[in-house]
Amino acid sequence: MLVTDLFQAPNLREILDELEKAWADEQNRRHEFWADVDENQKAEFIMGEIVYHSPIYGRHWRASTRITRRLIPYVYDNNLGEVAYEKAMIRLTRNDYEPDICFWRKEKSIDFGANQSAFPAPDFVVEILSDSTKDRDYGIKMTDYALHDVKEYWIVDTEHHSIEQYILKNKSFELSQKLKEGFITSDIIERFSISIKEIFE
Repeated sequence: MLVTDLFQAPNLREILDELEKAWADEQNRRHEFWADVDENQKAEFIMGEIVYHSPIYGRHWRASTRITRRLIPYVYDNNLGEVAYEKAMIRLTRNDYEPDICFWRKEKSIDFGANQSAFPAPDFVVEILSDSTKDRDYGIKMTDYALHDVKEYWIVDTEHHSIEQYILKNKSFELSQKLKEGFITSDIIERFSISIKEIFE
């Protein structure tokens, strides 16, 4: 384990000093990102770097729209919590993300303020794949969301018309199912279900 190896290093203090300096430098860049971020530009702060997103393809926003047009009224009609999409900034320990779609249970979202611009880890996240985001959606985001207790994660593939549903188990995501037809039912948003065909048709 990395921590065990570090404690065996005779130059542990030097290593810690280097890590602390690197962390401080990264956090300074992060604070600059918070100060300068444009609310009209989708951008994220990931592993010390600012990642700007290009305009999305029609298949991306269509899938997003078809999910949210079912999810939003369902959540609000049943008083389950809050839904956000595209431009909600999720602030985690090290990184800042703007998921395509996310949901917080009522007990977590009840104190959200009208002028709040950054939010805690959601309970449910949907990311819609693109060529430029695929590695992050399956990589650092999947790991980070799990470590911050996101309970359910959907990855939507608009090219192959499929959805992967991941459920949190012991601080990591396990693939529950991959669907190309039928209905997908959320594990966290009680009884919420949507047709795969409706999303991609």
